[in-house]
Amino acid sequence: MITPTTKDLISSARKDVHIDLSKSELSRFNIAHPLDLITLPHNALPEMDFDDVDTSCEFLNRELSFPFMITGMTGGTPRGNRLNLAFAEVANQCGIAFGVGSQRSSIANGKSQKELRKLAPKIPIIGNIGGIQLAQENGLELAKAAIEDLEADALAIHLNPLQEIIQPEGESNWRGVLNSIEIAVKTLPCPILIKEVGAGISLPVAKKLHNVGVYYIDVACAGGTSWARIEAERLPKSQRELYEPFLDWGHLITDILPEMRQILPQVTIIGSGGLRNGLDLAKLLYLGCHIGGGASVLLKSLETEELEVKQEHLFQSLKTIKEQLSIALFLTGINKADDLSNLNKML
Repeated sequence: MITPTTKDLISSARKDVHIDLSKSELSRFNIAHPLDLITLPHNALPEMDFDDVDTSCEFLNRELSFPFMITGMTGGTPRGNRLNLAFAEVANQCGIAFGVGSQRSSIANGKSQKELRKLAPKIPIIGNIGGIQLAQENGLELAKAAIEDLEADALAIHLNPLQEIIQPEGESNWRGVLNSIEIAVKTLPCPILIKEVGAGISLPVAKKLHNVGVYYIDVACAGGTSWARIEAERLPKSQRELYEPFLDWGHLITDILPEMRQILPQVTIIGSGGLRNGLDLAKLLYLGCHIGGGASVLLKSLETEELEVKQEHLFQSLKTIKEQLSIALFLTGINKADDLSNLNKML
C-alpha cells in the first residue's frame, strides 16, 4: 500500500509551476544549440522518389510512423492530467511513442491514469518514476503500481541529481540507486528505460547501466529544457546565487551519441535535449540515436497562453516534424530513417 506523504502533496502542488516555467524562456540553457553545428551531407543525386521515403521504425515491439517519442514532463494535477490525455490521444493518432511525467504523486494520491491506455491502445506508453524514489522503501512497489496503472510498455526511471540538489523539496541521498535499477530490471514485467532530465547520461554511466541489464537509455542532454533553471526560478534570489554556476551544467548530445552508439550497439538510444524540428530529429538519427524525443516544444503547441488545450495544434506540429524528417532523408539520399546513422559511418 502506497500512501501519500507530505512530499507527495508538495510535489503535486509544484507541478503546475513546473509546466509554466518549462514553457518560459527562463527554462532554456544559456548555451549555443549543439545541433546547429551539425550539417547533414547533401546528396544532389538522390536517385529515389520522394514518395518512397519510409520514416517508420520499431520501438518496444510496436511500429511507429516515425522515430519519435513525446518525453515525460506533465502529470499529477488536473491541468497536467488534462495535458497528458491530449498527448496520449494525439500520439496514438500520429503513431509515435508517449512517455508520461513522474507518476509518484498520482499513485500516492490514488489518482489512476488508466484512461491514457484507453486513448492510446496502439502505441508504446512509458511510465515514469524517479531513481531516488526507486531506491527508497517501497520503491519496487511504486514501480509495479506505475506499470500496472498504465499497462506500460516500459518504465522510465529518471536520474536527476542536479535538479534534486537545487529543488527546495529535493532529496540528496543517491546511495543504492544503481542496485535498485538492477533489481527492477530483473523483477519488473516490462523493460526499464533510464533517462536524465537535461544534464545528460555519459558513456561511463551508460556502461554501468548496461552492465546491470538496461537496454533503453534516453540521454536527455543539455540544450532543451533546463530543470536546474526551473528549480532555481522557484528560489528566492538570495538562494539562487549559490546554484548560478551550475545552471548550464551537463553533457552535449553531439559529444555523447556517436561513441555511445559505437560502444553500446545493443542499447536503444533515445536522443533528447532541445529537439526543435524534424531536421533536428534527422541530425540526432545521423549521430546515432534510434529515436528522438521532445516535450517542451510540443507542450507549447498544445497549450495556449490562456491554458486552452488545442489538440489540432499538437497534431500539426507532429505532422510537420515528420514531414521535415522526410525531406531531410530525401536530401541525403536515404529512403529509410533506420539507415541514417549508417550514412555517418560511411563518411
